[in-house]
Amino acid sequence: MSRAEVPQNRRVNLRAIIVKDGKLFCQKLKNSHTLHDNEFWCTPGGGIDFGESLHEGLTREIIEETGVEPVIGNLLFIQQFMDGDREQLEFFFHVTNADDYETLDLASTSHGDIEVAECAFVDPKTTDIKPDFLTTIDIDAAIASSNSTRIAYDGKPYS
Repeated sequence: MSRAEVPQNRRVNLRAIIVKDGKLFCQKLKNSHTLHDNEFWCTPGGGIDFGESLHEGLTREIIEETGVEPVIGNLLFIQQFMDGDREQLEFFFHVTNADDYETLDLASTSHGDIEVAECAFVDPKTTDIKPDFLTTIDIDAAIASSNSTRIAYDGKPYS
């Protein structure tokens, strides 16, 4: 199947969960194509290319946006939601080399300076982060628990 034959009403996204000292590495985007305004934070990542593995796609996206190669750990969360008439599937992986994201030079990246307005480690309990479940779930507990992946639908975790 060629890229042109991939259904245009579904997008698969890959996201990095990078935690240091209880804070989550997030970014504010310059131009967002979602239903939300640009005043929120989100975890880094983006869409997978046709034929790319999940790890290859996440590595490419993170390098494009931050210039840092991620060390990818466990799959932590899967989210499914509708964004207008497009279904979105997001896979959130733990990235274990958090120290490497302390100081970034977005101007030296292929996409970071174009797409990212700001990036920082933020407190998920007091910051407007999308998807919303990242502000309510215990991310440290999810990282510590290697035996289950949490799934969310439309921003709300399944019980």
